[in-house]
Amino acid sequence: MTQIKPLPKALQKIAKDELFEDPSRIPKDLETFKLWIEQQPHLKVRMDEQFLIQFLRGCKYSMEKAKEKIDQYYTLKTKYPNILGVYDVDNERFRQTRRLGTIVALPKPLNGNGCRIMVGHMNYNPDEYTFEELLRPIVALYELFTIYDPYTSICGVRTIIDVSKLTMAQVLHVNVSQLKTAVNFFEKSLPLRIKAIYYVNIPPVANSFFKIVFPLFSEKLRQRIFLCGTVEDLKQHIPVEYLPQYYGGSNGSMEEHIQDLNAKYDEHWHFFKDNANYGIDETLRQTETLSGDNLFGAGGSFRKMEVD
Repeated sequence: MTQIKPLPKALQKIAKDELFEDPSRIPKDLETFKLWIEQQPHLKVRMDEQFLIQFLRGCKYSMEKAKEKIDQYYTLKTKYPNILGVYDVDNERFRQTRRLGTIVALPKPLNGNGCRIMVGHMNYNPDEYTFEELLRPIVALYELFTIYDPYTSICGVRTIIDVSKLTMAQVLHVNVSQLKTAVNFFEKSLPLRIKAIYYVNIPPVANSFFKIVFPLFSEKLRQRIFLCGTVEDLKQHIPVEYLPQYYGGSNGSMEEHIQDLNAKYDEHWHFFKDNANYGIDETLRQTETLSGDNLFGAGGSFRKMEVD
């Protein structure tokens, strides 16, 4: 008997059709995955089944890909704890940065049983926060929802990034090395299905920002980026009822989004605290060390993209 939370019927069908999940095989798949993990002396892994199954789901039940991804996940978190090692969500500085609303999750998933929708806001003063401090709440939110939110874990995520308040000071504030680490964590290590990214309310200064950011994305992810000049353009991609109130929709207000997120952190604070107990010891690794190109691969190039 597994300790996996049951999925709503509609999500279970999606898991079967898109992720090739067979409920009758889950116990055997988890047993095989756990056995492999136990045989890796360099890995110290969280072994609860709700956590492990997401790596199987995120890799569409390819056992070899799940092994590679969980290894990369702990390799990156151990190598870059300043960005990826969020262990204390009650820390006052962390609470302060997340109250900015730089990243929030909307309560209603797309079409009622689809992707989780996230909204990012470039609404911070770069003189008051390090770039690292701004990345940490983003990393924590995606990690939390990937593991514990069934809509994110099965259907993936669509992220709206509002750049209406983007300034040249923010562009110059970007730490490319730290951003690259976060991007690779999302793309290659976190078992997350990134379905689309929408940049909205795009000012002229955004082109300088895009020249820095887009080359860090894989070609596959760049194909899922949409530049929406206005909210009206965004509505061509996401029905208005699933957009937040500040975009004319009915999917919650900013205040509600921040309150909901605070409640999530209060519910799952132990998940982050326990994460400090897991990681890798490269001195015990029996295979090639994951570093450099093994983790990040080759970068891309930027070409100016057309705004809708």
